Formats: sequence, C-alpha cells, structure tokens
Amino acid sequence: MDYKSSGVDIEAGYKSVELMKESVKGTLRPEVLGGLGGFSGAFSMSAIKDMEEPVLLSGTDGCGTKVKLAFLMDKHDTIGIDAVAMCVNDVACAGGEPLFFLDYIACGKNYPERIATIVSGVAEGCKQSGCALIGGETAEHPGLMPEDEYDLAGFSVGVCDKKDIITGEAIKDGDLLIGIASSGVHSNGFSLVRNVFEMSKESLDTYYDELGETLGEALIRPTIIYVKALKAVKDAGVTIHGCSHITGGGFYENIPRMLPGSVKAVVKKDSYDIPPIFKLIQSTGDIAEEMMYNTFNMGLGMVIAVDSKDVDATLTGIESAGQKAFVVGDVVAGNGDVELV
Repeated sequence: MDYKSSGVDIEAGYKSVELMKESVKGTLRPEVLGGLGGFSGAFSMSAIKDMEEPVLLSGTDGCGTKVKLAFLMDKHDTIGIDAVAMCVNDVACAGGEPLFFLDYIACGKNYPERIATIVSGVAEGCKQSGCALIGGETAEHPGLMPEDEYDLAGFSVGVCDKKDIITGEAIKDGDLLIGIASSGVHSNGFSLVRNVFEMSKESLDTYYDELGETLGEALIRPTIIYVKALKAVKDAGVTIHGCSHITGGGFYENIPRMLPGSVKAVVKKDSYDIPPIFKLIQSTGDIAEEMMYNTFNMGLGMVIAVDSKDVDATLTGIESAGQKAFVVGDVVAGNGDVELV
C-alpha cells in the first residue's frame, strides 16, 4: 500500500505546480523574493518604507457555491478571478493597495490540467488588482470530497498609510452616494440562484432573449475587481468618506457597515438600470423585492460616499479605470441604516 493507492497522487501535485508556473510568473511584483515552490512566500517591505504610518490590511474569502456552476459548465478559467476579487475588493474598500495573494484549493482528486486552469484565473485576478500571487496550496481530500469537485479560497494582504484608511467616520449629512456597476451576480447569492433555476447543463445552456446570452454565461461571469477604480478616485484628489463592498447580505447588510450612527444612506432604486439577470431571478423565483436587495448586489458591486463637490471627479476617475458609475443616492441625518426609495 502507498499514498497513491489511498487516493493522494503526489506526482499529480508536482505536475500541477509545473503547469501553473507561467501563470504565476506573470503576477510577480519587484518586491517578491524567491520563486514558486518554497515553504512560504516572501515579500519585501520596500513598498511601504516611505509611508508615514503604514498599516497592513487583510482579506480572506472564497467563491461560495458558485463553484458548483463551474463544475456543471466544466469552465474553470474564471472562478479564480472571483476568489481574488472577493478578497482584494475588501482590502481596497478600506483604502488599501493589495500587495500579495495566496490561494487554497481543496479537491477530491488532483487533475493537474484543471488545477492549472483554476490558478490561471487566480493569476488573472492578481494581474487585474496589481498584486502578486506568491504562494498557495492544493490539497487532495479523497473520501471527503467527490473526485470531480473542489473548493477555492484565498487571502490577500495590502497596505495603506494610516491617514488614508477609509473608516466611514468622515461620512456626513449631504454627502452623495456613488455606485459602481457590477458584472452581474458576482459571488454571492448562488445558494438561492441554484434553487430558482434547475442546475443542469440543459438549463445553463438555455438562451434568454432578455439576457442576450445563455443563463450559464450570465451567471458564471466573474466578479469585477475595483482596485484600480478606487485608486483612480484617490489619484483624482478625492477623499472617499466611506466605501461598501456589496457582497452577501446585499444593500441592507453592507451599506450600514460604512455608516456612522448619526446618518443614514438613502438609495434611489431608479437611479440606474438593474441588470436583466436580477429581474430574471426575481420573476422566475417569485422573490420579494426586499429579499432581492437583501441577497444580491442588484447591479452595484461597490457603493462609496463622497462630498457633493467631488462627484464629477469621482465619476470621471471611475470611468477612466473602465468602470461604469452612477449617483445612486445621498446621506441624510439618521441612525446608521439604509433606506431604499
């Protein structure tokens, strides 16, 4: 008896590492020390030496049950972007610059080509956010997970000068809310989506006129990474008073997280066009509107609060980074909650 007969193929692990090396190499920053394959990833602190009071920020997350969609569609090249996005967007939400990322893939069986494809998506997410992929782990779990399934998670570390951290404390009555468009469902709410639609190849391959594509294509689209858009706002000289990454819990859970207790956010539902995928989910599942806004991003992946005088510069900065943005509401006196009107 040996390890391979027990379900763990060490040679497959070696092959996975070899296949992913080129993807990883494309993410490296000058601060990365050493190469792929060490026991730890090394990153020089030279990137932060000129800051007055550098603060490290971190974020960890996964893709939730969106990975089930990747299994069904046999499409594994973008789910890694989702994993990176969920982490680096949280870091950027606090005003940080993501520096590096590490991933963790747990699988029932290591198929090297598929693992390398997943990691190519992770690498693409790192490129989009400007952070380095400095390490990771692929773990085979025979008997614990089905052979054809995997889970993907990771974490990112970023940095910010303490004076530039976005805490929400600066939000005040009269500020305006800017929403940055999402690409669709992103990586939250898929447990509900999988109950609304039959999760089969036939269902996912069904073309919907209102979507202009198949259901699967609309759902698998990767989460937008907002690092460059938020940096463009900062580079435009705008001080972001508050920032909310709209993930699980939708508007009702996430927007209050950026608010001080003396104000509330008022979001105007008709201030932007809700993507058709959300309308299809709501109508097909007969879901109440409040539940939709309490589960999904409804077309806005990030909401930021800025001074009213900075609105034009904010919109221009976001659009210069290739993202769409809208004035979606304002801040008024209140008790730290959000109101949708």
